[in-house]
Amino acid sequence: MRDHPIPAVTEPLQYRAIGVVRGEFRADSDEKSTRGQLIDADGQALECVVLGRMLTLMRRHLDMSQPHLWVVYPRCRDEEHLHLQIAGIWEPSTLSRSEDAAGSAPAEDALPEGDDYFSIRGELIYTKTETADVVVKVRQQPRADGFRPLPFKLQLKGELGLEHLRHFVSLDVRRQGQLLQIESSEVIAPMPTRGGKGRGGSARRGASSTRSVSS
Repeated sequence: MRDHPIPAVTEPLQYRAIGVVRGEFRADSDEKSTRGQLIDADGQALECVVLGRMLTLMRRHLDMSQPHLWVVYPRCRDEEHLHLQIAGIWEPSTLSRSEDAAGSAPAEDALPEGDDYFSIRGELIYTKTETADVVVKVRQQPRADGFRPLPFKLQLKGELGLEHLRHFVSLDVRRQGQLLQIESSEVIAPMPTRGGKGRGGSARRGASSTRSVSS
């Protein structure tokens, strides 16, 4: 079993949008068991959908009346509502069939980044410092059948300068209610143009390097 639910970055311009959210999953209905809400500790309801391979695991091995730490892909359908795709669970103690006598999350289930952490990597296509609005475009890998999913945009909160537009950025993000708030950022490189040359010179924001977590 891996020691982290978010794999390490393997390429400098590796796109991704992945995170972990702790909550209780409540399906919309028995007929719509893949759609529902994640209810966090504050009672915040997050719209979500369960990806197919998770259903069997949830039905056979998880107590769905309890909160779990879910591995999720974020989407922003509008500025006020976060949508999550549940792709996995991070709960080694349960999956290895060990029990925690204390009734709280065992040490091996905890992550150094904490709950509600997201790793976002993509192209900065919009930033407005006056309102702390940031939009990043994320491209997805082609599927095994050759289908190429369309890129999607994530709306974030934080401050990134206009000089970093059209640059590839790596962001450490924290969920706050329905919003994704940037905690730290790194500007990796200008995005290549059609001719293969970058836009302007390289730029960086922040001294910290990219964390070794990824999707």
